[in-house]
Amino acid sequence: MLQGTGSDVGKSLLVAGLCRAFRRRGLAVAPFKPQNMSNNAAVTADGGEIGRAQALQALACGLAPSRHMNPVLLKPESETGAQVVVQGRVFAQATARDYRQLKHQLLPAVLDSFAEIGRGRDLVLVEGAGSAAEVNLRAADIANMGFAEAADLPVLLVGDIDRGGVIAQLVGTHALLPVAERDRIKGFVVNKFRGDPSLFAPALDLIALRTGWPSFGLLPWFAEASRLPAEDAASLGRGDPRMQGAIRIAVPRLSRIANFDDFDPLAAETDVSLQFVMPGEPLPGDADLVVLPGSKATIADLDFFRAQGWDIDLAAHLRRGGRVLGLCAGYQMLGRRVADPTGVEGPPGATPGLGLLEVDTVMAGEKTLREVAGFGLGQSLHGYEMHMGRTTGPDTARPFLTLAGQDDGACSADGRVMGCYLHGLFAADGFRRAFLNLLRPGRGEGIAFAPLVDAVLDRLAQHLEAHLDMDGLLAVARGES
Repeated sequence: MLQGTGSDVGKSLLVAGLCRAFRRRGLAVAPFKPQNMSNNAAVTADGGEIGRAQALQALACGLAPSRHMNPVLLKPESETGAQVVVQGRVFAQATARDYRQLKHQLLPAVLDSFAEIGRGRDLVLVEGAGSAAEVNLRAADIANMGFAEAADLPVLLVGDIDRGGVIAQLVGTHALLPVAERDRIKGFVVNKFRGDPSLFAPALDLIALRTGWPSFGLLPWFAEASRLPAEDAASLGRGDPRMQGAIRIAVPRLSRIANFDDFDPLAAETDVSLQFVMPGEPLPGDADLVVLPGSKATIADLDFFRAQGWDIDLAAHLRRGGRVLGLCAGYQMLGRRVADPTGVEGPPGATPGLGLLEVDTVMAGEKTLREVAGFGLGQSLHGYEMHMGRTTGPDTARPFLTLAGQDDGACSADGRVMGCYLHGLFAADGFRRAFLNLLRPGRGEGIAFAPLVDAVLDRLAQHLEAHLDMDGLLAVARGES
């Protein structure tokens, strides 16, 4: 199990790289994360949902994502509350305080999923969440040491030197943990190093002296990590709006933005400038396209959108001849009205939409979770749906896509405003090429996205092989060290 000294120390990327590296050594490998918190989720073939990082790790292992790879997924809906997904299905809505009581009920399901993932595998690589030393949350913990203890796993501790203070991170974690949990940690890795490694060698010796844990390596910064799907919205950068001759795409960074890996294939195109517009900033006046992304809270983020003045910017963008695309919740926001009569996402109520499509949405019924294939702009595509609600209205007579033989989405009469429920549509190379040609006719072929991601995973595996004691890590997993 890989645990961290904090959030965003690189655990997800390390697990993905180790998955690919040990698979390349001929082992049957699978990823597992007992508890995750993310609104960037993936749909599994059996109709469940898991964190996006576990879907990437599954790809690194050559496996289809399974709902058992991430049995507890927390999807924040407010500053203090989240939707709780257990083994791929919505289980409850809970505040942070309520969730602490729920955790007692969830460990059996987590252990059942872990056993399921382990069947037929040589190695399961488990990712912790947040910090190993969150001692205030240790009671009923299922994310870090609580799970490691229940499953009797050895632990590798990961520190992040890029944020500074990595010696204190690692030694401080040792100081806070009780003796039994210190003994479960078999060593540490210092991640995201830049510079001359010889200058840090005395620090590795000091950490080992203070903790009794051996170092498994000093891992240099892996620049290509930005080309792999990210899970945490905090990792979203603004992009570079200064690229000359680029197709300019702007994405407003909603407060509950979800499934933002939809934009990774666009960002990978060399002639596309993808800019996440931060709260308080205007939508850029020279954008060719504005995309309203997915959100975990449609009505709340519609109010947030207006509070930034983005509704005014969007109207100006259309007057200048720009185009607008809404994905999932973004599609719902483009309509005339969004109603939530039973309080699916929050307090019951309704709010006017942006009025750019003649459609209305009602949040009701079961959550739609499915992988689906279809066509758009004359090109085949494949992705997934993950949404509440049903959208109807006159503009659905001009569907944007055809999915599983059925119309999906809507287009305005002039064709410049579009929306649909499909996530992952830009990962289809043919569709992405055709869509970008709407914005810049006559552009070139562009990239092949899936092979690009696969090649980056291979290079990440090579990076780990070059800088970590991989044989030592495998010996720990086998109980030989």
